[in-house]
Amino acid sequence: MQPVQPQTILYTPDSLNERGKKILKNFSEAEVQEIVQHNRLPYLEGNHFKIKSDVLVLGKLKTLECKWSGRSADYMAPSFANGCVGGCAYCYVDRNKPVNPITLFTNTEEALQAVDKHVYSLPWPRIPDQTDPIYYTYDIGCNSDISVDATLSDSVQLAVDFFRKHLRAKATFATKFVNRDLLSYNPERKTRIRFSLMPAPMSKLVDVRTDAMEKRIAAVNDFWEAGYEVHLNFSPVIVYGGKQWREDYRQLFEQLNAVIRPEVKAQMACEVIMLTHHAGQHQVNLQINPKAEEVLWNPEWQETKRSQTGGINIRYQHQLKAQMIAIFRQIHQETIPWCQIRYIF
Repeated sequence: MQPVQPQTILYTPDSLNERGKKILKNFSEAEVQEIVQHNRLPYLEGNHFKIKSDVLVLGKLKTLECKWSGRSADYMAPSFANGCVGGCAYCYVDRNKPVNPITLFTNTEEALQAVDKHVYSLPWPRIPDQTDPIYYTYDIGCNSDISVDATLSDSVQLAVDFFRKHLRAKATFATKFVNRDLLSYNPERKTRIRFSLMPAPMSKLVDVRTDAMEKRIAAVNDFWEAGYEVHLNFSPVIVYGGKQWREDYRQLFEQLNAVIRPEVKAQMACEVIMLTHHAGQHQVNLQINPKAEEVLWNPEWQETKRSQTGGINIRYQHQLKAQMIAIFRQIHQETIPWCQIRYIF
């Protein structure tokens, strides 16, 4: 991973606990500016990608809620951060902000205390389901990429320690980066990392400024060896080029077959999410990544639909989507049947 080196740090006064002060010290050459709210930023010079690279925001998360998910995890934990240095053309986090640099929430202990209180309010033992057979699972990276966040503060290591020791809960997060420092965290299978994968030709177009697909795949065995539970995240599945997307996914699956060790395959599962897009994001991408919009924006194939969280998004038309899912399942079953599909939609 390329290190994040912010040139400007915006902070709210309540973010300057011990962790916040340490972050300022670590980036002592950055210009520092106090702000009133972490989600109301002053005008920032530079384009979309420059702001993501050059600006870091420190804030205190006020809303410490654990929200029901039922998909990647049972619940979404309070965020440790919001935003990412990557510029993926389909990113749902970027949809809701005109500019979106990384915001680190420095009150990590309070977020973990909220998880602890929440999990002990739930029935035990839990009823096994696709999220996990034993533990309640909490996604700790819904609004950021944990692999990047871990380069900026100790919050991620603190979270891995918390879940390793917890009697009823485990953590999970998806990532498009390989941060090898995480290999030293000793999760003891109580943190599940989900490497996000798609065919390399498409990733180079839409996964802007993330680690190469070959690098992510090569890391799978290492993270399992280091004590993580390792799953895969085929998301988003983008349909393109007639039958080309099918051939590209088959090639990706064959690469997984060749690289992943048998003992890692034995514990492997995946989730599959078809592309969702957004009209506002489409307009932004026409300025910053128009080539991506040639595959992301296909009105003749797509329809509007309200998301689980209430937003209005663009998705593949439901009958066509059902056919795409059936094709994906067939290729999956023919090439990597050892990788259980936890859910697909």
